[in-house]
Amino acid sequence: MNSLSSKPFVRTELIPAKVPPLSEIGVTKWMRENLFSNTVNSILTVLSLFIVYWLLAQILPWITQGVWEANSLNECRKIRESVGGSTNVACWAVINERWNQLLFGFYPTESYWRPILALVLFGFAISPVLFSTVRKELYLLTFASPFLCYWLLWGDSIWGPISAAFSFLLGLLLFQKISRSKIAIVSVPITFVFFVLYWLFLLTPVAEQLDNFIPISLTYIPSKEFGGFMSALIIGITGIILSLPIGILLALGRHSNLLIINKICVFFIEIIRGVPLIVWLFTASLLLNYFLPPGTNFDLMLRVVIMVTLFASAYMAEVIRGGLAALSVGQHEGSSSLGLNYWQSMRLIILPQALKISIPGIVNTFIGLFKDTTLVVFIGLLDPIGLSNAIRATTDWNGIYWELFIFIGLLFFVCCFSMSRYSQFLEKRLQTEHR
Repeated sequence: MNSLSSKPFVRTELIPAKVPPLSEIGVTKWMRENLFSNTVNSILTVLSLFIVYWLLAQILPWITQGVWEANSLNECRKIRESVGGSTNVACWAVINERWNQLLFGFYPTESYWRPILALVLFGFAISPVLFSTVRKELYLLTFASPFLCYWLLWGDSIWGPISAAFSFLLGLLLFQKISRSKIAIVSVPITFVFFVLYWLFLLTPVAEQLDNFIPISLTYIPSKEFGGFMSALIIGITGIILSLPIGILLALGRHSNLLIINKICVFFIEIIRGVPLIVWLFTASLLLNYFLPPGTNFDLMLRVVIMVTLFASAYMAEVIRGGLAALSVGQHEGSSSLGLNYWQSMRLIILPQALKISIPGIVNTFIGLFKDTTLVVFIGLLDPIGLSNAIRATTDWNGIYWELFIFIGLLFFVCCFSMSRYSQFLEKRLQTEHR
C-alpha cells in the first residue's frame, strides 16, 4: 500500500463563506416562517390580505378625496359635485375651520400662546423625571412648573403662585427640621397644620402685598372659557401627577398593621372604587356646594380635578398594593437586618421593586384616567366631545360626524399610545433579571 494514502489530510486555508439561499434570509424567510408556514396559515394570510385590501379600497378614497376648503357641509358636497366626484367623501373643512375650538374651547384667540407655552414648559419639566439622560438642573423647573403653568393658563397676579410655592418650601424645611428632632413622630401632623394655616391666613395677604410692591400679572381667564382638548390635558395631567403619590400612600396605609390607618384607607378605596366616576363628577358639580359656606365660589374645574384625582388614586392604590404583595417576605426581613427604619426600607428597597412590578398596571390606570376626562361633558364642561356636539348643532355643519370623531380620536390616540410606548421603554430599562 502506498504510504502517502494513509496520511490524514489537513486543510491549511479557510473555505470562503458562501451566500445563504434566498429562502433562508431577509423578507423571504420571514414570510415563509410567519405567513406561509403551512396550508392553513397560507389560506388565512391570503384571506386577511384580501380583507385589508377591500377595507383600504373603501376607506382611503373617502379620506384622500376629502374637501379641505369650505364653509359648510352643503358647500363641501357642491364642490365634489362640481368636479364630477362622489359626494360621499370626508369634509375635512370642518376641522380646518373649527380646529381652534376643538383644541382650546373658548379660550381667547390672542392668548393661545399661553397654553402652548405651558405645555412646552411642562414637557421640559417632566423630562428629568422620565429620562435619566436629561440634565438634573431641570429639577428646579420641575418644581416650579405647576405654579408657572397655573399662572400662564389662568393669569392674574404671578405672586399668588409664587406665594403658594413658597409655602411648599417652608413646609419642606419645617418637615426636615422636625423629623431630625426628638419629636419626629409628629412631623407630618405639624407640617399639615402649617400648610392649612398658611393657605387660610397668609397665602392671599402675602400675594397682595407683593403685588402692590411689584405688579406682574396676565389677563385673568376664567375656567368657563376653557374647553376642548386643552381641558382634557389639564384634568388628565393633573390627575395623573397627583394620583400616583396619593395612591402610594393609600397602598402603604392599606398594607399597614396600624388598625385605624388601615381601616381608613380600606374604607376610602372601597367607597371610591365602588361608585362610577360619573356619579362622583355629578357630586362635584351639584352636591359639593351644599357642604360649603354660603357665597363660596369653588371653581368647577378644580372640583372636577379633585374628584378625578381621588378616583384614580383609589385604583392606583390597588395596583401598587398588588406590587407590594408580589414581593417576598425576605425583602422586608433583609431591610430590617440592615437596620433600616420603615420609611427608609420603603424608599430604598420595597417601593422601587413594587413600582417596577406595577408599571403595566400604573400606566393602564393613567391611560384609563386620561380617556375618562371625556365624561366631564355631562357636567357642563366643554371637552372635545362636547364641542363636537356644539359644532354639529349649527346649521352649517349639521349632519357631520366621522370627521370630528376621527380628529378627536387621533388626539387621544397619540397621547395614550405615547404613554404605552414609554411604559415599555421603562420596563426594558429597569429589567435586571437577564443582565
